[in-house]
Amino acid sequence: MAELVYRPVVGAARTLFKALDLKIDTQGSEHIPKTGGAVLVSNHISYLDFIFTGLGALPQKRLVRFMAKESVFRHKISGPLMRGMKHIPVDRNQGEDAYAHALESLRSGEIVGVFPEATISQSFTLKSFKSGAARLAQEAGVPLIPMALWGTQRIWTKGRPRNFKRSHIPITIRVGEPVEAPADQYAGAITRRLRERVQELLEAAQRAYPVRPKDASDTWWVPAHLGGTAPTPAQVRELG
Repeated sequence: MAELVYRPVVGAARTLFKALDLKIDTQGSEHIPKTGGAVLVSNHISYLDFIFTGLGALPQKRLVRFMAKESVFRHKISGPLMRGMKHIPVDRNQGEDAYAHALESLRSGEIVGVFPEATISQSFTLKSFKSGAARLAQEAGVPLIPMALWGTQRIWTKGRPRNFKRSHIPITIRVGEPVEAPADQYAGAITRRLRERVQELLEAAQRAYPVRPKDASDTWWVPAHLGGTAPTPAQVRELG
């Protein structure tokens, strides 16, 4: 089926990133299957993560169908685009509908993108994972593909102004080997294994990141445990 919306949107995103002179470093895309269903799982630190997660699959010529909040589909601009790209709306009060939609997409050979932390991590550390991604992979009989992003928080994240200037920000994307999701295993155990894999990829992305903060005022995007001034997970919980 022709992708009359998705491919032009990808082209527009690439044009924007070129204008911003983003330095995108992607490794591990070969782990994304060229055919068949898979659940692509990433950490979540930016409003733009779905775009960069999708970019990580493009070398394999795959388009990712993301599960996203239903409110995004009701917006007059983003709504038609999201529907045209065949993304999957998630209504928190009717989660079973989104689950069934994602399952159907996986069984038809699509890659479904999931952010199992559910919300952006303001500490830029990995939060706990919900088990939905593992359960989808189990039921559809497809692998889980772990991914980690780093640097996207510097463009646009929760509680910070957008930075759409030509600021040459590096973006690091790491894709890991598939995590199998056998139907006879406990989804919680698979989820823990998946989170460990994403954590390893995140640490690898952080080690590979080519720049450090310019000065003391630029440490906000670095986690506290790495010497930055981002709030700790405990501080984020206190802020509610």
